[in-house]
Amino acid sequence: MQFLPSTWSTWASDGDGDGRQDPQDLDDASLAAARYLCASGQDLATGAGWSAAVRSYNHSDAYVREVYGAASAYGDRTAS
Repeated sequence: MQFLPSTWSTWASDGDGDGRQDPQDLDDASLAAARYLCASGQDLATGAGWSAAVRSYNHSDAYVREVYGAASAYGDRTAS
C-alpha cells in the first residue's frame, strides 16, 4: 500500500494493536487501505463495486487493471 502523507493523516490505522499508526507497517497500512476502500460505499463483493472502490484510490484504469492482476495472481497461488 502507498499513502500520501495527507491521505495517511485521514486513514491512519493501528492494524496490529501495538499503539502506533505506521504507514510502513503492513498491518497498519492494510487496515487503512481497507477502511479507505470501504468508505467509497461500493459493494466490494461485485466486480463493478470492487473496480469503483479501487478507482477511488487511484483514478487510473491501468492502475485498476494492475491491482486486479496482482490480486488474481495472489488468489491463484493461495487456491492451490
